[in-house]
Amino acid sequence: MQVDFEDNLASYALKSSNTLGRHYKEESAQLRTEFQRDRERIIHSTAFRRLEYKTQVFVNHEGDMYRTRLTHTIEVAQIARAAARALKINEDLTEAISLAHDLGHTPFGHAGQDVLNKCMEDFGGFEHNIQSLRIIEKLENKYANFPGLNLCFETREGILKKCGKTRAKKLGYIANRFIEKKQSSLEAQLTNICDEIAYNNHDIQDGIKAKKIFIEQLENVPLFNDAMIKILKKYPKLKGSKLVNEIVRSIINLLVNNLIENSSFNIKNNNIESFEDVRNFSGLIIGFSKEIKKSNIELKKFLYANLYKHPDVEKMTNRANLIIEKLFSYYNEDISLLPKEYFDYNVNKINAGFKERVICDYIAGMTDRFAQQEYSKLSKSI
Repeated sequence: MQVDFEDNLASYALKSSNTLGRHYKEESAQLRTEFQRDRERIIHSTAFRRLEYKTQVFVNHEGDMYRTRLTHTIEVAQIARAAARALKINEDLTEAISLAHDLGHTPFGHAGQDVLNKCMEDFGGFEHNIQSLRIIEKLENKYANFPGLNLCFETREGILKKCGKTRAKKLGYIANRFIEKKQSSLEAQLTNICDEIAYNNHDIQDGIKAKKIFIEQLENVPLFNDAMIKILKKYPKLKGSKLVNEIVRSIINLLVNNLIENSSFNIKNNNIESFEDVRNFSGLIIGFSKEIKKSNIELKKFLYANLYKHPDVEKMTNRANLIIEKLFSYYNEDISLLPKEYFDYNVNKINAGFKERVICDYIAGMTDRFAQQEYSKLSKSI
């Protein structure tokens, strides 16, 4: 069955039949490939469900109309899967990596990650990609025969977007490519770019809807302005949310097509014929052309300066910082505040750093709403 599903993949694609396997041995499924099983385990995980109530840009309670980590993740998976099909690389692996890439995100988005990293600076720090790996390897707790989700090596490795050498040595075999200076799979490379395509363009929609950025400002961004001219030429009377939607659709289409065309050129021009060729290549193979890459960077700079640094968004960020800092402090002073079912502890046997990591895991797993409720409860009782 696995061969049937993967017969038409390119020679440089990763195949389930060649997987390096799972940490804990399991019998193969009759009707699904190994990467399909990974995808489905991720979808059914607790961490995946929690993404529904975690911030993308706007805190979850700000309104139901805005994107959350869950909707963003689904959008990344859709874009990545379509591009993987065009490139004849493994769609199921690409989708599995896409669905798992944000599992480790904290409440309150990147603001939450930054402050949690600060809280953990003396205890190994915090990075959401590594936390995603920690979730799928250890923290998910629903199977009888193993901790975590017991995903394939290729899925787990694909989630690790970046990792320093010191951290890589601690992580072991899963992070060897960072020590050996090898490239990630094409499936992982594609996911990283599609993540960027999704959040840049959908943040435009949410930012305009929230009245934090405006079309008039975006006219100074070539990627947006070129798309707008094209759409208005076709639909002269179009305006409002429909105009924005068509512009964003046009930009995504342009970026994805360019990504596929340029990546296909890179594969052919550099004689990439096997996964080993991908592994040993001197740089990334999946990527935009120079011109589109430049235009995309300009869009990212605009969003950073005008949306992510908007006073109202900064206000939400400051609130998030306060909540997470205080929660960390409360739990650190009295770890018995953690639920007993979450951590079976003996205070006298807690090693330095272990307690802090447990607290970090607990806070990172919170939704925006729960973090705010917990902060409100503890700040009144302490």
